[in-house]
Formats: sequence, C-alpha cells, structure tokens
Amino acid sequence: MTAAHQFLEQARRITRDLRHRGLIQTALRKYEVKRDEKKRAFPDWESARQAAAEVKWDAINHLDTYLEDFVTRLEARGTRVHWASTAAEARDAILGVVRDRKAKSIIKSKAMTAEEIHLNDALEKEGYEVVESDLGEYIVQLRHEPPYHIVFPAMHLTRDEISDLFHRELGSAQTREPEELTMIARRVLRQKYITADIGITGANFAVAETGMVSITENEGNARLTSALPRTMITLLGIEKVIPALEDLALFLPMLATAGAGQTLTGYNTMYSGPRQPGEADGPEEWHVVLLDNRRTELLADPEQRDALHCIRCGACLNVCPIFRNVGGHTYGTAYSGPIGSVITPHLRGLKDWKHLSGASSLCGACTEACPVKIDLHHHLLQNRRNAVMEDAPLLERLAYQLFAVVANHPTLWQFAKEMGRTFQPFHRWVLRTKLDPAKAWTATRDLPPMAEMSFKEWWRTRQ
Repeated sequence: MTAAHQFLEQARRITRDLRHRGLIQTALRKYEVKRDEKKRAFPDWESARQAAAEVKWDAINHLDTYLEDFVTRLEARGTRVHWASTAAEARDAILGVVRDRKAKSIIKSKAMTAEEIHLNDALEKEGYEVVESDLGEYIVQLRHEPPYHIVFPAMHLTRDEISDLFHRELGSAQTREPEELTMIARRVLRQKYITADIGITGANFAVAETGMVSITENEGNARLTSALPRTMITLLGIEKVIPALEDLALFLPMLATAGAGQTLTGYNTMYSGPRQPGEADGPEEWHVVLLDNRRTELLADPEQRDALHCIRCGACLNVCPIFRNVGGHTYGTAYSGPIGSVITPHLRGLKDWKHLSGASSLCGACTEACPVKIDLHHHLLQNRRNAVMEDAPLLERLAYQLFAVVANHPTLWQFAKEMGRTFQPFHRWVLRTKLDPAKAWTATRDLPPMAEMSFKEWWRTRQ
C-alpha cells in the first residue's frame, strides 16, 4: 500500500472515532487558552514574530558561514563533529561511535531528527538496547508507536490507557494519578541512566557565535542523558543554527509560548563540549552529528527555503483542522501537520508524499500561528503545483485541460451551465451509482445545488 493509500485509510478510521477526536480537540483547546494567555505577556507578539523571522532568514541565507563558525568553535573544545549528507550516513556515524565504545545500552532524549532517520530501529537491529527518557516518548516506545505530535508525543492517550500500559509492560499497580504514573516511569528510567554507556540527544538551537547547543525540555531528562553516560551524541539538522547567543533571549520564550503555552520551558541547557578539567559532571567525549538529508536541496529553492526557519514548536499542528481530525499518526512520517506536509515532500520525495499537501483546508491558521512567520499555506499550494507539473495522472491532466477550454470560452461555459441545470434533478440518482464522476467528493459530502439564475443573468434583468 502506498503512503497516500495508507493516509486515506487511516484518516477514514480516525475521523469516525469520535472519542479519539474528542481527546485531541479538548487537549488543543486547553492549549489555545494557555498560549493566548502567555502571548499577552509579550509587549508586541507580532513584532517578536517579525524579529524571529528576520534572525532565521539571516541564519538560513548565510548557513554556510554560520555552520563553519559553529563547527570551528565546537572542535576547539574537543568535540568531534560528523557531517552526514543522508540519513544513512547519520545512522552509520552514530553506529560507528557506539561500536567503538563497545556500548551495550543507550539512553536517548527527545530528538525528532532521530525519528526522521529511524535511528532507534537501526540501533535495535544491531542488538543495542535503546530507551527513550522523555516520558511521552517512553510511553509511545512501550506501545511500539512513533510520536503522535512533535511536542506532545503521547497526547492521544488517556491516563487509564497509560496505567494499563505500565501495568502490562512494567508490572506496576493500576493508578489514575498522573504523579504516580510519572514516578513509575521515573523509577525505571533512573536505573537506565546509571547503566547507559551512551546518551543520545537532539537539539533545539545551535549557536554559531559561541559553538554551543541549546536543549529545551520540561523534565530534566536530557540533562541526565548527557551528564551521566561517558559518551554523548547529539543529532541535529543543519537548519538549527542561529547567529548569536543573545538570539536565545527571543527564541526560548517564543518556543515555550507557541509550543506549550508556557512563559519559559522548565529546563534550558547549553552544551559547549565534553567535560573539561575541574568540571564535576558531563560526558568524557561528545560527538555532534550534523544532518543534511536533502535540507540543502530545500535551501536551493528560493521560493520555499523559509520552511527551514521552523523551530519545531508544533504551533501549526495545534491549530490545523486537518490534524485535529485525522491525528498525528495518519501522516505516516516524523513531521506531521502543516509543516510536515510542506517539508516531507522535499525530504522524502514529492512523488510519494504529494498527498500531504492536499490534506489541507488552506485556511491559513498555520501561517498565522507560526512564530517565525513561515508562509505555510502558500507552500502547500506550491507543493500541489509542483506535483502537478512533475507527475500528474493522465486523466487529471485531461480534466484540467478540458476545464480550461470551457472556462475560457463564454459560449461553452454557458452551455455547460445549462446542461448542469437540466440534469440537476437526476443528480441524486447518479450519486447512488458508480457513474458519479465526483464520487471521491460525494462519498462524504453533498454537491451544492446550482443556482437557478447566475449573477450575469440576474444583472441583465436589472437593465
């Protein structure tokens, strides 16, 4: 089954599951209340968005320079940097480090880039134990599922479902108390931190000016992931670079506000290298893997390169009516929602993933919500256009060509309207047969009735 067919099948199933949709929509309505409350704390939210967009524009349009500065400063403090052009190269680089250290167990904090390159699968196939330390990620790992949402990996689950999961997988007592559920996971994960040979993290920002990686989290698990194991590996996309340390004064509160409705995320940590003489904790060695994976191809597209401005806050997912109804797993890719629909065709191929750009209402809510002002809904339209130009089905091309001929000749257009009015009384019968040319639409919707009189016809009567 193709990715498009899987999307349609999953969407049909989820949209009929009213309980599931209710859970997601209730959670996102609560998020909207907190987000708007925190946005009001900014002196001028729109000016902050504009400033953030300009910083990211500078970073992406001078990415080569900023990446060189970032790497030079990292390596000066003993960090080993690996350049990975593809997902396979990134996996190989990480597996190489793991093999060289003769590691057995790995603890891992949240990293969407790891989901992008299917890192866990690669490590587990080699026989290594990989444990997610983020609570939401740990829950979906126990369920053998990918994250549901960029920021809230387990938002589709109730506390009862999590309790049942822990009881089944960890042997814990049943409970409905969130604090008790957290402590159950904490007792298991603390032991994993102590025994892990390697800690793997993602990154939220990479500061070119200082050669530092910034990691934002709410649980402190990334700090333990990096501090306790002897070897630390950080995997990040090359677009995460920002020019200066002072830019974090803008981005950290914006990420917290847009992503989770918070003033500031609980833990914000800067990493600048492996443990130095006299320091109490930290890894003995640190490896940073810089992932391209077709990002430079998107960078070469002046029309859509601002999609690389994304700070992975998830704000566009939270307001998207499609995401709210079909859910995160339906997209079948690490990045769901509007931003996923924009960048996945670039990262994984337009031919196989063009359907995501069609899974949009084009309402523009995503563009309005984006804290770095990515023109998301227009990029979805541009992806649709590019897909038609690249590989449109023959029948689809013929249909649009026929429509263009009719629409450009008033006589043919008037004739088509009259024919439509003539056969309109028979449309209910047609809908019940296999002859319906619009069956993909009418399977879940009613065709709107044609007006008895067009505007032009009505205007003539006024003369």
